Amino acid sequence: MLELKHFYNNKDRLIKGFRLRNLKEDDIGRVDKIIALDTQRRDVQVALDELNHQRNTISKSIGDLFRSGNQSEAEKKKQEVKSINEDIEAKDNLAKTIKSELEAHLLQLPNVPHDLVKPGKDDTENELIKPWAGQLPQLSDNAKPHWELGDQYNLIDLPLGAKLAGSGFVVFKGHGAKLQRALIAFFLDQAGQAGYQEFVPPLMVNEDSARATGHLPDKEGQMYHVVKDNLFLIPTSELSLANLYRNEIVEVDELPIKLTSYTPCFRREAGSYGAHVKGLNRLHQFDKVEIVQIASPETSYESLDRMVEHVAGLLEKLNLPYRIVRLCGGDLGFASTMTYDFEVYSAAQDRWLEVSSVSNCETFQANRLKLRIRRGKKKVLAHTLNGSALALPRIIASILENNQTEDGIIVPEVLQPYMGVSIIK
Repeated sequence: MLELKHFYNNKDRLIKGFRLRNLKEDDIGRVDKIIALDTQRRDVQVALDELNHQRNTISKSIGDLFRSGNQSEAEKKKQEVKSINEDIEAKDNLAKTIKSELEAHLLQLPNVPHDLVKPGKDDTENELIKPWAGQLPQLSDNAKPHWELGDQYNLIDLPLGAKLAGSGFVVFKGHGAKLQRALIAFFLDQAGQAGYQEFVPPLMVNEDSARATGHLPDKEGQMYHVVKDNLFLIPTSELSLANLYRNEIVEVDELPIKLTSYTPCFRREAGSYGAHVKGLNRLHQFDKVEIVQIASPETSYESLDRMVEHVAGLLEKLNLPYRIVRLCGGDLGFASTMTYDFEVYSAAQDRWLEVSSVSNCETFQANRLKLRIRRGKKKVLAHTLNGSALALPRIIASILENNQTEDGIIVPEVLQPYMGVSIIK
């Protein structure tokens, strides 16, 4: 959630940023509405403060009047206090109504893009930051996509996933299950070596947690909601990890705080259809290793660069061709001010698949989380960052497709100690 001070100090930048995101003019109009509501809130608070001061002064005089024997005047003052109490109650109710409406408008507005973010309507206009410099895999004419390889080598069972849960679910088996487990262990080990502390969080969170990271109300239709208990299945463990520090004050010398976790993730993916969702390309349940950082405002973009380097290092160790794009305004996530996407080349499908997003949210999440940094006597909002390191389904798809040979599927060298085999036959 954006800080209120920005609506007064950086109004033009906010409006420019929202237009870069292609927000509707009605939503951009919330900027003036928020300023008006906050001005009204302040005026009501001034009136409340004055009424409380009057009540305290008169209440104090009532005791003096009773002690001096002036009972009739004391009774008059008591009636004044009663009338002031009624005014205070009315003003207090008005303040609560204004605060609720103000918060509702603030919750609907996304983060403001960084100055480096380019305009664009969708992912077709993202900015290529690092193209792939090497040779793309050259497969034989009879090369197969990963869903056919999954059948051939008894690794992936989409019909069985559909039988158990419906379309968009999958069962991994045999060496497919081992490959999944190997990747999780490899990614977690690499995160640990990079200084990230590992957590195993709940797979469901409450409404406060989902709202604190910006997933509510923005992603309400995309999250699985356990209505009876009012819990949400996590679409990413970023949500859980960031909330570990909700309502916390951290010391400046603790930063950056680096967190990681492996979890299944759950997304409804409503409206997704077509060839791009075939096989493992888009699932309702998938496994992911997430990295999160809590950083100081002055160094958060250095942290972003280190996170990008970390993800790039994972893909290089897996020997997967990748490229990096910076998201344009129209493709930027709700809470992010800048995002880099990593795309891995799928040789059999002859296209690039997104496998990671690495984002800086600056103070947007921290403001909702009430996550602050103590600097002596001063407290400032932290910056939060998150990244996939990595999401597994498309990594598995690319490994299977890019490494297929006539003799079998070559296991990347870094995974062979985890798998216990060098080739899947």
